[in-house]
Amino acid sequence: MEFNLINVGIADFAISNSPDILRTILGSCVGVCLYDPELKIGGMCHIMLPTMKDTSKSMKKYADSAIPMMLKEMEERGARRKAVLAKITGGATMFTLSENSMMGEIGNNNIARVREVLKGLAISLAAEDTGGNYGRTIDFYLETGMVKIKSMGRQERVI
Repeated sequence: MEFNLINVGIADFAISNSPDILRTILGSCVGVCLYDPELKIGGMCHIMLPTMKDTSKSMKKYADSAIPMMLKEMEERGARRKAVLAKITGGATMFTLSENSMMGEIGNNNIARVREVLKGLAISLAAEDTGGNYGRTIDFYLETGMVKIKSMGRQERVI
């Protein structure tokens, strides 16, 4: 079966359909995978920060703007919001910094904001692999909705 491997960069998103695979690499950023299992349309966004404060910056960088944008584009391609499921990964604490440091909490803040945005959009969170202190490479298989997670020195996981 012919498929495209689509790399999703930092503060970006991509949408495709089966049998393509979407891939990104995460640290404190959160990967949000949205999937319509009946139509096999999916999107992945690479969330860098929780909340957009400066509208002159890329809206694809922030949880509260990127996720609704990606969902809207998926709906324009035929996805039905009530069928869409979410899987999230990442949000690691990559650096040990002084307590209460903004940078030390960015992963947790990203995870919390992503969950809030999904809830506000009435998107069910089907699975997650978040937190920890290690990076992840994720592959989102649009044929099945499976997300494969690879991390250095850790067993490969599937959600």
